[in-house]
Amino acid sequence: MTEDADFIAAALEREGAWYRAEAERERLRSDLEFVGASVGAVRGTVRDLGRRRPHMTRDEAVALASELWRSRVYERRLAAVVLLQEHVGRLDNGDLTRIEGFVRDARLRALVDPLALDVIGPLVERLTGVARTRADAALDRWAGEQDVWLRRAALLAPARPL
Repeated sequence: MTEDADFIAAALEREGAWYRAEAERERLRSDLEFVGASVGAVRGTVRDLGRRRPHMTRDEAVALASELWRSRVYERRLAAVVLLQEHVGRLDNGDLTRIEGFVRDARLRALVDPLALDVIGPLVERLTGVARTRADAALDRWAGEQDVWLRRAALLAPARPL
Protein backbone atom coordinates (compact mmCIF):
# COMPACT_ATOMS: atom_id res chain seq x y z
CA MET A 1 0.00 0.00 0.00
CA THR A 2 1.06 3.57 -0.55
CA GLU A 3 1.90 5.78 2.41
CA ASP A 4 -1.44 7.61 2.12
CA ALA A 5 -3.41 4.36 2.01
CA ASP A 6 -1.43 3.06 4.99
CA PHE A 7 -2.23 6.26 6.88
CA ILE A 8 -5.95 5.85 6.24
CA ALA A 9 -5.98 2.11 6.99
CA ALA A 10 -4.08 2.56 10.27
CA ALA A 11 -6.29 5.44 11.40
CA LEU A 12 -9.46 3.49 10.65
CA GLU A 13 -8.13 0.46 12.53
CA ARG A 14 -7.36 2.67 15.55
CA GLU A 15 -10.83 4.19 15.43
CA GLY A 16 -12.54 0.83 14.98
CA ALA A 17 -14.50 -1.13 17.53
CA TRP A 18 -15.47 -4.79 17.20
CA TYR A 19 -19.05 -4.18 18.38
CA ARG A 20 -19.56 -1.46 15.76
CA ALA A 21 -18.03 -3.72 13.10
CA GLU A 22 -20.50 -6.48 13.98
CA ALA A 23 -23.44 -4.06 14.04
CA GLU A 24 -22.52 -2.62 10.62
CA ARG A 25 -22.01 -6.06 9.11
CA GLU A 26 -25.45 -7.07 10.36
CA ARG A 27 -27.12 -3.81 9.30
CA LEU A 28 -25.65 -3.81 5.81
CA ARG A 29 -25.75 -7.59 5.34
CA SER A 30 -22.52 -7.48 3.43
CA ASP A 31 -19.69 -9.92 2.84
CA LEU A 32 -17.15 -7.10 3.14
CA GLU A 33 -14.86 -6.90 6.15
CA PHE A 34 -15.55 -4.22 8.76
CA VAL A 35 -13.19 -2.56 11.24
CA GLY A 36 -15.92 -0.69 13.08
CA ALA A 37 -14.84 2.90 12.48
CA SER A 38 -17.72 5.39 12.57
CA VAL A 39 -18.69 7.52 9.58
CA GLY A 40 -17.37 10.52 11.50
CA ALA A 41 -14.04 8.78 12.00
CA VAL A 42 -13.85 7.99 8.28
CA ARG A 43 -14.59 11.61 7.37
CA GLY A 44 -12.11 12.87 9.98
CA THR A 45 -9.40 10.55 8.69
CA VAL A 46 -9.83 11.82 5.12
CA ARG A 47 -9.81 15.39 6.45
CA ASP A 48 -6.58 14.64 8.35
CA LEU A 49 -5.05 13.27 5.16
CA GLY A 50 -6.02 16.53 3.44
CA ARG A 51 -4.07 18.44 6.08
CA ARG A 52 -1.06 16.18 5.58
CA ARG A 53 -1.33 16.40 1.79
CA PRO A 54 -2.87 19.82 1.02
CA HIS A 55 -1.63 19.80 -2.58
CA MET A 56 -2.85 16.34 -3.54
CA THR A 57 -3.54 16.32 -7.27
CA ARG A 58 -6.63 14.97 -8.95
CA ASP A 59 -4.65 12.03 -10.30
CA GLU A 60 -3.26 11.24 -6.84
CA ALA A 61 -6.73 11.44 -5.28
CA VAL A 62 -8.27 9.16 -7.92
CA ALA A 63 -5.38 6.69 -7.62
CA LEU A 64 -5.72 6.64 -3.83
CA ALA A 65 -9.48 6.16 -4.07
CA SER A 66 -8.88 3.21 -6.39
CA GLU A 67 -6.32 1.72 -4.02
CA LEU A 68 -8.68 2.06 -1.07
CA TRP A 69 -11.54 0.59 -3.10
CA ARG A 70 -9.54 -2.54 -3.97
CA SER A 71 -9.66 -3.41 -0.29
CA ARG A 72 -12.50 -5.61 0.91
CA VAL A 73 -12.85 -3.38 4.00
CA TYR A 74 -16.07 -1.34 4.04
CA GLU A 75 -14.60 1.66 5.87
CA ARG A 76 -11.71 1.95 3.39
CA ARG A 77 -14.22 1.96 0.55
CA LEU A 78 -16.22 4.60 2.36
CA ALA A 79 -12.99 6.61 2.74
CA ALA A 80 -12.57 6.34 -1.05
CA VAL A 81 -16.05 7.82 -1.50
CA VAL A 82 -15.29 10.65 0.96
CA LEU A 83 -12.00 11.34 -0.83
CA LEU A 84 -13.85 11.64 -4.15
CA GLN A 85 -16.41 13.92 -2.49
CA GLU A 86 -13.55 16.15 -1.31
CA HIS A 87 -12.04 16.29 -4.81
CA VAL A 88 -15.23 16.30 -6.91
CA GLY A 89 -14.49 19.81 -8.19
CA ARG A 90 -11.40 18.51 -9.97
CA LEU A 91 -12.85 15.30 -11.41
CA ASP A 92 -13.79 15.13 -15.08
CA ASN A 93 -16.01 12.97 -17.27
CA GLY A 94 -13.11 10.58 -17.86
CA ASP A 95 -13.35 9.63 -14.18
CA LEU A 96 -16.88 8.29 -14.68
CA THR A 97 -15.47 5.01 -16.03
CA ARG A 98 -13.62 4.34 -12.78
CA ILE A 99 -16.60 5.48 -10.72
CA GLU A 100 -18.82 3.15 -12.75
CA GLY A 101 -16.58 0.30 -11.64
CA PHE A 102 -16.98 1.39 -8.02
CA VAL A 103 -20.77 1.46 -8.38
CA ARG A 104 -20.87 -1.98 -10.03
CA ASP A 105 -18.69 -3.41 -7.28
CA ALA A 106 -20.32 -1.64 -4.31
CA ARG A 107 -23.69 -3.40 -4.18
CA LEU A 108 -24.58 -1.40 -1.06
CA ARG A 109 -26.80 1.68 -0.75
CA ALA A 110 -24.39 3.01 1.88
CA LEU A 111 -21.71 3.30 -0.83
CA VAL A 112 -23.72 3.78 -4.04
CA ASP A 113 -25.95 6.58 -2.77
CA PRO A 114 -23.16 8.96 -1.68
CA LEU A 115 -21.28 8.19 -4.89
CA ALA A 116 -24.36 9.09 -6.92
CA LEU A 117 -25.52 12.10 -4.91
CA ASP A 118 -22.22 13.66 -3.86
CA VAL A 119 -19.80 12.65 -6.62
CA ILE A 120 -21.52 11.69 -9.88
CA GLY A 121 -24.31 14.28 -9.68
CA PRO A 122 -22.12 17.31 -8.92
CA LEU A 123 -19.49 16.12 -11.40
CA VAL A 124 -21.97 15.85 -14.28
CA GLU A 125 -23.79 19.04 -13.28
CA ARG A 126 -20.72 21.25 -13.73
CA LEU A 127 -19.64 19.76 -17.06
CA THR A 128 -20.33 21.61 -20.30
CA GLY A 129 -20.13 20.97 -24.02
CA VAL A 130 -18.84 17.65 -25.30
CA ALA A 131 -17.82 16.52 -21.81
CA ARG A 132 -21.42 17.00 -20.58
CA THR A 133 -22.82 15.22 -23.63
CA ARG A 134 -20.55 12.23 -22.99
CA ALA A 135 -21.38 12.16 -19.28
CA ASP A 136 -25.12 12.34 -20.01
CA ALA A 137 -24.73 9.49 -22.50
CA ALA A 138 -22.98 7.42 -19.82
CA LEU A 139 -25.81 8.08 -17.34
CA ASP A 140 -28.39 7.19 -20.00
CA ARG A 141 -26.54 3.93 -20.61
CA TRP A 142 -26.44 3.23 -16.88
CA ALA A 143 -30.20 3.85 -16.64
CA GLY A 144 -30.75 1.07 -19.19
CA GLU A 145 -28.37 -1.41 -17.58
CA GLN A 146 -29.48 -4.64 -15.96
CA ASP A 147 -27.24 -3.84 -12.99
CA VAL A 148 -29.62 -2.44 -10.38
CA TRP A 149 -26.85 -0.41 -8.73
CA LEU A 150 -25.94 1.40 -11.95
CA ARG A 151 -29.61 2.14 -12.56
CA ARG A 152 -29.90 3.46 -9.01
CA ALA A 153 -26.85 5.70 -9.48
CA ALA A 154 -28.23 7.02 -12.78
CA LEU A 155 -31.53 7.89 -11.09
CA LEU A 156 -29.98 9.48 -8.01
CA ALA A 157 -27.18 11.45 -9.68
CA PRO A 158 -29.38 14.29 -10.97
CA ALA A 159 -31.51 14.30 -7.78
CA ARG A 160 -29.17 16.36 -5.61
CA PRO A 161 -30.24 19.78 -6.95
CA LEU A 162 -33.86 18.94 -6.06
